[in-house]
Amino acid sequence: MKKPLLKKSAHSIAEQKWLKILFFLLIVKPVVLIALGLNIINRKGLPKTGPAILAANHTSHLDTLVLMSLYPLSQLHRVRPVAAADYFMKNKWIAWFSIHCLDIIPIERAGKVPREELFQGCYTALANQQIIVFFPEGTRSLTEERVFRLKRGIHHLSQQYPDTQVVPIILQGLGKALPKGEALLVPFNCDVVIGEAMASNDDAEQYLAALTTHYETLLSQCITAKIE
Repeated sequence: MKKPLLKKSAHSIAEQKWLKILFFLLIVKPVVLIALGLNIINRKGLPKTGPAILAANHTSHLDTLVLMSLYPLSQLHRVRPVAAADYFMKNKWIAWFSIHCLDIIPIERAGKVPREELFQGCYTALANQQIIVFFPEGTRSLTEERVFRLKRGIHHLSQQYPDTQVVPIILQGLGKALPKGEALLVPFNCDVVIGEAMASNDDAEQYLAALTTHYETLLSQCITAKIE
């Protein structure tokens, strides 16, 4: 069942849009372009319109910024990352930045929220034809161990909104450029490998197995993985 759309004032939407654009124009894009050596494979596979999900592995806070920076500023307002509310909403300063500069979709990870309520923000974004950045593992890996522990959330969203493009993406090297728990960015060559949109499947286990296979195939195309 489709969920009702949340309404914002035209003024608040415009203000949030420009703060997000300025943040990426002045800070994120220069850092990504100068400090990181990105090998981007199949960039044309990025969906230009929604509803769509960028389903990526997750090893660093840089993951979200890099994926969003691949979009031109004129399209950035359509791209919204799903992020952990316990971290990105933990105080008013981080919450303001997360909402106004990143335009996150906060999600509770405590496991006490009913699934329909848990994914309400994702439902609204997809119903509004947006592109969401989603990490099917649910949390960051401590290392780039290349083992994918996928949760069922990605399958649930694909079933709720069957017209959504789900595009698997592998990120390699960002966990070394900015490891978990570190604040200092280390220049490092990194890969962004974009796959083709996945076929739907009513069976969750088969769907997650197919996504894992996509990840393994994309990982084999990483330039940095080949030279390690």
